[in-house]
Amino acid sequence: MIHYHGTPITGSSAPYMSMQGKHVMVSYAKTDQLGLFAEICQSFALDNGAFSIWKSGAEFDFQGYADFVGKWHLHPGFDFYLMPDVIEGDEVENVRMRATWSNLCSGRMWSLGVPVWHLHESLKTLAGLVAAFPRVALGSSGQYAVVGNQSWWHRMAEAMRVICDDDGYPRAKLHGLRMLDPTVFSHLPLSSADSTNVARNIGIDSAWSGRYSPPSKRVRALVLAERIEAHASASRWAGEVFGVQQNLELFG
Repeated sequence: MIHYHGTPITGSSAPYMSMQGKHVMVSYAKTDQLGLFAEICQSFALDNGAFSIWKSGAEFDFQGYADFVGKWHLHPGFDFYLMPDVIEGDEVENVRMRATWSNLCSGRMWSLGVPVWHLHESLKTLAGLVAAFPRVALGSSGQYAVVGNQSWWHRMAEAMRVICDDDGYPRAKLHGLRMLDPTVFSHLPLSSADSTNVARNIGIDSAWSGRYSPPSKRVRALVLAERIEAHASASRWAGEVFGVQQNLELFG
């Protein structure tokens, strides 16, 4: 499994020293560190910035994102990008988004794109995406917006029954959006996942207490990243009893 750390990473030396040799996901809403990460990281993926757009209420800039992806998808460190989506939108809106996007893509650029299935959308839509694309991103939304609670796990179990074969192996590669928590991804057959855990938590001083407190944001980032990367995803979906109940026990 590839662990993608969300950006930006703040602090004078934190971006360079803490992300060197790792994998990052860079949002279209905040691209100023991408040139650095493209040079020092093993690989990078591109987020369409839908979360920031959703929060601000702005319109998605299709042409701007097309130009952005068009430039960076040729870089040897590039892995994939997220196709435009509406986080709280219905299935019709998201189908329309992908159709508009397809008109702006070359064949190669389209092939490297990853559609997002939102958990509040239908399982029929999920089945169609899994059949049509080599990789699908899973986005927590609607009544399933909180990653890891009981309702979220039950919905994920329903999704896994659609995605996986009889042996629990997914029919397409899966990327977990905001799922870079070992208590989550260790029970799911993900090929990759991302979160901004490192970027958000290195600046929260109250979270770092006790006998040992890392002396800088750079060291905090290294500690968090190593804790996350020490775990791998499950190789297959083992069923609702294992995937849900055991994981909830870890939450306490």
